[in-house]
Amino acid sequence: MGTLYLVATPIGNLEDFSPRAVRILKEAQLVAAEDTRVTQKLLSHFEIGAKPISYHEHNKLSKLDRILDALQEGDVALVSDAGTPGINDPGYELVGAALAAGHNVSPIPGPSAPIAALVASGLPTDSFLYLGYLPRKSKERRDKLQEIESLPYTLIFLESPHRVLSALADIESALGNRPIAVARELTKLYEEFFRGDVAGALEHFTVNAPRGEFTLVIEGKKQVETTWTEASLKSALDAGIAAGESPSSLAKRLAKESGWKRREIYQLLVED
Repeated sequence: MGTLYLVATPIGNLEDFSPRAVRILKEAQLVAAEDTRVTQKLLSHFEIGAKPISYHEHNKLSKLDRILDALQEGDVALVSDAGTPGINDPGYELVGAALAAGHNVSPIPGPSAPIAALVASGLPTDSFLYLGYLPRKSKERRDKLQEIESLPYTLIFLESPHRVLSALADIESALGNRPIAVARELTKLYEEFFRGDVAGALEHFTVNAPRGEFTLVIEGKKQVETTWTEASLKSALDAGIAAGESPSSLAKRLAKESGWKRREIYQLLVED
C-alpha cells in the first residue's frame, strides 16, 4: 500500500521548493499534476525524471481509478500548478478516495498564497476564513459577501487581475470601508502589498493597472462589546442566587454574558 503525498510547489519563487519535496517527487512512482505542462517545467528545473499525468477538475473522475491503482503498487505525489494541492483544486476528493481505500495520506508542507498573504497582512491571524475566489458575477458576489458581512473573522479571497477592481467595489458596498491588505504577485520579482482600507485599495489599483494574481485579506466585522451596569449585574446575581445557582457557576456564566471579569463578579458576591 502506497502513500499519497500532497506536495506543495512554489507560488513564484523556485527557491521556496523544499529538498524534501524534490526527494518525494524523485521517489514517487507516479506524479499527478493539475497541468502537466506547468509541472514538467518544475520537474525539469530540479532534474526530476518523472513524467506527470494530468489530474484536474475536468478529468478527476476518469483519472481517479488509475491513481488509486498506482497507490496499490507504491507512492503517488499530487501537485498543483502553484501552492498546496487540495486548496482550490479537486485534490481533496482524491484525498478522500485514498483514505477510503485505506492508503496513507501525507502532506509535504510548503508555499500557500492565502497563508503567506495573511501572515504579512498586518491583520488578525488568530481566527480567519478562507473562501477562495469570489463569484464572477457582481450580483452573486455581493450576495456572497452579504452572507459573511457579520462574521468577526479575517476574510481571505483570491482574485484575478481583470476582476479585482469590480471585486473591491462590491466589497466596499457589502462590507463597508474596512482595513484590507492586497497582496500581488507573492514571492515573485514584482511582489507588492497594499495595506490600508478598501476605498484606498480601489483608488490605488485604479491608478495602477492590476497585473498578476491577487490575494485579498480583509478585517472581520468589529464586534461591539457591551458591559452591563453594576445595577444590572447585581440584579442578575440576586436572581441566580435565589434560583439556587452556585456562586462558581453563576460567576462563570455572568462573566460571559455581562462583560465583567469573573473576579469582579466574585467581589460583588462577597460584598453581598
